[in-house]
This record gives sequence, C-alpha cells and structure tokens, in this order.
Amino acid sequence: MQPGFVRDLQGMLAGLEPKLHSEPYRFLSLPLEDANADWIDDPFAVIREDEGATFVVRSDVEGGNSDHFARITLQVNSSLEGVGLTAAVATGLAAEGIACNVIAAFNHDHLFVPWDRREEALAILKKLSDDVRR
Repeated sequence: MQPGFVRDLQGMLAGLEPKLHSEPYRFLSLPLEDANADWIDDPFAVIREDEGATFVVRSDVEGGNSDHFARITLQVNSSLEGVGLTAAVATGLAAEGIACNVIAAFNHDHLFVPWDRREEALAILKKLSDDVRR
C-alpha cells in the first residue's frame, strides 16, 4: 500500500474535499497515429485505446457549453488499492442524473461532469463527504 494514502471507503469519503476548477474541458478523439499530436497544447490527459486516442484538454471557449465538462478534483489522497470510491461518487451523482467520467491518477481522482451541472455536482459531493463525517 502507498504510505500516507487512504484506503478505506469511509476515510476516502470523509476526506473528499472536492475542488471545482474554473475552466471548462473537452474530450477529443483522434486516430492513434495522432496520439502524440504536438498541436494539442498541454493536455490534461491522454488515453490510448485500440480505437484511437482520447485527449482531455482545457477548452478555449469562455464559459463552456453543452459539449464541455467541469473538472472536480477529489483532494483526498486515495490509494490505488482503495475499493468503492468511484462507485460511491458515481452513484451519488447518478441519483441526480449527473453524468460523471472519472480519471484516477496516482494521488487524486478527477471527475468530469457536465459544465452546466458543475455547481450541483460539487454540492452533492460535499454532502456525501459531510454525511460520512457525521
């Protein structure tokens, strides 16, 4: 287990501390031969699949629109071996009809939710964390 990382579900939920980032993001799908595209400036993430490469990039559209996503970073240092965090967060958001795309990194999980529902999603995540701490 990674030292200093939270592994138990209650601890992960209690320590969520979700942070909403101010800029909108987009998901781009490109052929694999473009997976190292130098015209894409500073992508947040690049995921290579058999069908192509997905880039998660900051949007240059001010304020976002229906094709844009907000990034919410869960500040808890969740272990890569932790069980249930993604399911609990996705279930809480799904109960309110909010789509959630999760990218789990070494230190934090990053949630991408529809831009126009970002504040609602943030409130749901804070409530989920507050309920566990009670």
